[in-house]
Amino acid sequence: MGASGGILTKLMADAMNRSLGSILIGGFGTGDGAAPGAVGAAEGIRTIDADDAAIRLAYAGRVIVVPGYGLAAAQAQHELHELTELLESRGVRVDYAIHPVAGRMPGHMNVLLAEAKVPYSQMKEMEEINPEFPRADVALVIGANDVTNPAARRPGTPISGMPILDVDRAETVIVVKRSMGHGYAGIDNELYTEPGTRMFLADAKSALGTLTTAVKTLVR
Repeated sequence: MGASGGILTKLMADAMNRSLGSILIGGFGTGDGAAPGAVGAAEGIRTIDADDAAIRLAYAGRVIVVPGYGLAAAQAQHELHELTELLESRGVRVDYAIHPVAGRMPGHMNVLLAEAKVPYSQMKEMEEINPEFPRADVALVIGANDVTNPAARRPGTPISGMPILDVDRAETVIVVKRSMGHGYAGIDNELYTEPGTRMFLADAKSALGTLTTAVKTLVR
């Protein structure tokens, strides 16, 4: 298992033109490095507050959660499950989109979510979940960066050809992220300037707790 995981991680590192060492030492897809500038200075970036995000989630028919390294770094898997259980109690369908190398190594997200008692049936691999994004009312991205960047679909970028999760095809995308910093590919994530994307800049643990409280407070 360890050998196969290492091989897959090496292949994904090559696809992003990054060294394997940089990924193992620093973590994959954190997106929390030094920001190139203030959010307000980034053209096309739209932010969202907790109340608006909570209402969009609570009244959605379907939500697809995209966990990444930021979730793992904050150890926020239990807060995430609390939020999704609350949404499910309102009749919202929730699935989790798992990229092969989300987190620090292959399988990392599956282990974290299982630890929080997320049902395995809700964890969907990339090939299975990608066709479902166009039918999602909200894609909730938590700390994932390069694995959601539409630039991978175009030639001539550092991540051209890298398999990504098609979150930009959801009706609305809410990105929970500590900062506007880059991921390991070292390029801007084009998802963040898409018209349907809203940025919720906060640590994953505090952000998810705030969203849960907002749903309980605002939605009856």
